[in-house]
Amino acid sequence: MKILVTICFLFSLHNVVSAQTTSIENNISFHAKAAKLAPYQERDFQDEVFYFVLPDRFYNGDKSNDLGAPADDKKRALSRGGFDKSHKGMYHGGDLAGLTQKLPYLDNMGITAIWLTPVLRNQAMQAGTSGYHGYWILDFTEIDPHLGSNAELKHFIAQAHKRNIKVFFDIITNHTADVIKYEECHGKDGLGWIVKGNECPFKSLAELVEGDSYTPLIPVGSENLKTPSWLNDIDVYHNQGDSHWAGESSIRGDFAGLDDVNTDSEKVVTGMIDIYKKIINEFKPDGFRIDTVKHVNMEFWQDFSPALMAHAKTQGIDNFTMYGEVYSFEPELLSRFTVAGKLPSVLDFALQGALQKTLVEQQGTDVLAALFAKDHLYRTTHDDIENTNANQLVNFTGNHDMGRFAYSLTQSKYNYSESAQIQRNLLAHAMLYFSRGVPVIYYGDEQGFVGDGNDQASRQDMMPSKVASYNDDDLLATDKTTAADNFDTTHMFYQTFAKYAELFQQYPALRFGQQTTLYSQREPGVFALQRVHSDKGKEQKLIVVYNTSTQAQDLTAIINKQDTTLLYQSATSVEGKISPLSFAIYNVL
Repeated sequence: MKILVTICFLFSLHNVVSAQTTSIENNISFHAKAAKLAPYQERDFQDEVFYFVLPDRFYNGDKSNDLGAPADDKKRALSRGGFDKSHKGMYHGGDLAGLTQKLPYLDNMGITAIWLTPVLRNQAMQAGTSGYHGYWILDFTEIDPHLGSNAELKHFIAQAHKRNIKVFFDIITNHTADVIKYEECHGKDGLGWIVKGNECPFKSLAELVEGDSYTPLIPVGSENLKTPSWLNDIDVYHNQGDSHWAGESSIRGDFAGLDDVNTDSEKVVTGMIDIYKKIINEFKPDGFRIDTVKHVNMEFWQDFSPALMAHAKTQGIDNFTMYGEVYSFEPELLSRFTVAGKLPSVLDFALQGALQKTLVEQQGTDVLAALFAKDHLYRTTHDDIENTNANQLVNFTGNHDMGRFAYSLTQSKYNYSESAQIQRNLLAHAMLYFSRGVPVIYYGDEQGFVGDGNDQASRQDMMPSKVASYNDDDLLATDKTTAADNFDTTHMFYQTFAKYAELFQQYPALRFGQQTTLYSQREPGVFALQRVHSDKGKEQKLIVVYNTSTQAQDLTAIINKQDTTLLYQSATSVEGKISPLSFAIYNVL
């Protein structure tokens, strides 16, 4: 989309909101680049600004690895192929070398931590699509050859660390690549699923007791595909058929055929802990994002999390942390995995849902107040891991599974104009940065990517794309399409997110402050919160005000009660007001 004159006010210099409020913004010295922050070895998780990226879709720095394993490498034959830049479900050539080359691009946007989708060696092809996303692991000890080598991953991490940027790995304990078949579904040779596309309905434990079970098998020639070798044992899997995403099948079923690991088994618990201890030993990542957490039994996490956190400290990674993917919009369920499961943090799907309700569906800001009123659920006082709270939740607007926030705006019944889409998108991201929690930018959002939906439709290329369904997208705030290189550091969103990062890093209260809701309403409009942080006897108190309405809103009842200084506003406002679809930050004197 072209940049409209009507949205230029979003980036104008900031005026005083009321006669009693004085702006000192011109005297602020911003420090956003990671090199100017505390050393990564010492930096707290709450200090980070994350960038979530699929390496295959980012930048191709080494075309020699586009096909994956070499043709003469029989051991890794299943990790070769699947490369087709015109197909949205195939490998596109992005790799670790490309990420390394683009570190300055991320650094200049204020990114301090990079979260990679899984990079371990995958099964390249399954059911007509490829493992470009990394979630079909065969070998838990080496990097997928489409992305590079173990040495190249270490080099990438070293170069990121030189810039004081952390690196987090996406890890999987729930399943492996699909190797195990069932005679009843796939035939005695195990090839029926590949040929006919048969499904295997989930069989419950009650059915198994009655003798109604599947006969698992490993096709001839596939008996030793997985590493470590214990993963080739049929008995370390549930083998109960395909999950239907509910009830018992959610924990014990195969995800679209992926082999569901029996995490109830002590052998599996010990084995998985050992796998990731060795990953920490070899690569020294700064933390893990954990896939499909709610699809693994809680007892597993109670063992896994403390063991990995403690082990990282033995390797000198004192601030190592982990956050889990619990795909639920209910804080009551999300918090179970930090309180009972002992995970340090989880992705805040509940906040994503609240942003959807307030900024896409135009529900009132009481939705946000109701969400934050449940933050107490995340408080923990474990003896064997550090205490946690809602400030450590990981905030995001969209992702590689559910799709982009920009896409949800295009699907709204309100038929938002280009200007409105841009304003609402930027305001949603402001809520990531300036409400409690740790912000994540989904790669491409800083370039106005939109997409056509979820999953493959939301995994566009940053490098020039040949996928027709990507290239016909009308990107936000630019005339470019995904057919072009999209590393534009002058893009409105890139520049704005850099400014958000500057603000986030400038004020400790935005990262560590105790959050209190000051004002919300039943209709779209004002949502005001207070962040208070005390350190070494000094207290910093900030007020952040968001306006989700298309009308200017009065602030006198909120701001004039206190002696405040305006630190930042995203749109110029007349005295005593806040402009539509904008936000402002005040210092309480």
